[in-house]
Amino acid sequence: MDTQRDRLFKALLTAAEHADDAATLTEYLSRLGRGHRKYGTLPAHYPAVGECLIAALGRYAAACWDEAAEAAWVRVYTAISQIMIDAAAEDEVESPAWWQAEIVSHELRTPDIAVVTVRPDQPYPFLAGQYASLETPWWPRTWRHYSFSAAPRPDGLLSFHVKAVPAGWVSNALVRRARPGDVLRLGPPTGSMIVDHSTDNGLLCLGGGTGIAPIKALVEDVAEHGSRRPVEVFYGARRDDDLYDIDTLLQLQRSHLWLSVRPVVSDGPTRRLSGQLPQVVRQYGPWNAYDAYLSGPPGMIRSSIDALVRVGIPPDRIRHDSIDDLMAS
Repeated sequence: MDTQRDRLFKALLTAAEHADDAATLTEYLSRLGRGHRKYGTLPAHYPAVGECLIAALGRYAAACWDEAAEAAWVRVYTAISQIMIDAAAEDEVESPAWWQAEIVSHELRTPDIAVVTVRPDQPYPFLAGQYASLETPWWPRTWRHYSFSAAPRPDGLLSFHVKAVPAGWVSNALVRRARPGDVLRLGPPTGSMIVDHSTDNGLLCLGGGTGIAPIKALVEDVAEHGSRRPVEVFYGARRDDDLYDIDTLLQLQRSHLWLSVRPVVSDGPTRRLSGQLPQVVRQYGPWNAYDAYLSGPPGMIRSSIDALVRVGIPPDRIRHDSIDDLMAS
């Protein structure tokens, strides 16, 4: 329950942070409300959680707790929960709480990385660059986030790149135990790391490890829109052997003159570009006419944001996965 407590606390802090920004607050809480459907959350659950929260605050904040404080918390929690309840009700009309998805292909690219392809039981609308929460039959009610590794396909299949990590219950099950015929559950798609097709800006894409998966999906998305806007991909890994999807990206580069792919290796001998991904990217450019897309480990994303801002890319043109979701995965 520690994880659930921390998530509740984070949600309350985020709501407080955006208390004076109604649009941002509503969008955030609506997304939470829709996402909670996959856990089987019902409207009646919200008052129960609220009562426990107020009781806990009254007990552990007794030194500063009075009738006015309690009334304020009740008012705020009621408003927060109602936004989530309404969003879930609206979403229920349009889509299921989750999708059943049968594994149709399981390709082990390295001892620790698998490409898992699934067929949902009904249409699954999403955009390139987004991600989904995923539950396995071996760890019920334990959901983890994985990005789609391809743009939407005519056959409706979805692919994910999964790396088994220490103590990663879901990732280890998907890499070492899952097989074709197994059925997973998918939550709704989410994420805002999508291509803005209303601009001709180039795309500067940094993918580290399995973070290359959504970057590949973005490249396919640009190709499907028939655009010739420049796309620069920097694919980072620790060692040469970790560049498990480099052949696919180089094939895309051969097919599209507007695409450039540069593999970067940080450790060990290599014939590739050598160094830390953000520092290597700074050696090229200029990037002021590009929109940046980052996907990979949290540390890589943080350092890349700093490096790109220093070379002149405005923060509002830098898109990336949610670092909190990456930490949870």
